[in-house]
Amino acid sequence: MSRIGRAPIEIPAGVEVTCNGNVVTVKGPKGTLSHNVHPDMTVTVEGNTIHVTRPSDDKMHRSLHGLTRTLIHNMVIGVTEGFSKTLEINGVGYRAVKEGQNLVMHLGFSHTVTVSENADIQIDVPNPNQVIIKGIDKEKVGQFAAEVRAKRPPEPYKGKGIKYDYEHIRRKEGKTGAK
Repeated sequence: MSRIGRAPIEIPAGVEVTCNGNVVTVKGPKGTLSHNVHPDMTVTVEGNTIHVTRPSDDKMHRSLHGLTRTLIHNMVIGVTEGFSKTLEINGVGYRAVKEGQNLVMHLGFSHTVTVSENADIQIDVPNPNQVIIKGIDKEKVGQFAAEVRAKRPPEPYKGKGIKYDYEHIRRKEGKTGAK
């Protein structure tokens, strides 16, 4: 059995989980998420725990077992605590400003780069060199952060660009003078 898949998911107080066929819906203080699980996986709610079981030890069922459990666990965490990604902007003159629903970034181009937040994502700019992306769906938060980072990925010579706060940029030496 999968160690991850076999672990039960604890349902915290204030969270309501319903299984209707292969649709799992999690409702909590921050919002509601729902996910279609694979038809072969069985999700049961017993008291304040959720159990995910698989029908056989086929390779596909084994890989879906842990994945299904993790996706449901992320939904429970999302509706209670939420997820966030922090991006850092490095470079002379590089900065970000929140204007209404839009994130306006000056990234060394001749124009500004504008990204607008949607219904699932909240953008926070505590200082001009830091952007915090928050939401209840882990996948959407990560995808949105990756799209913002792709506007100006960090370069290896001076480290200019947008990077995650935990990311380490491997630096290159650069050119040396000809002899």
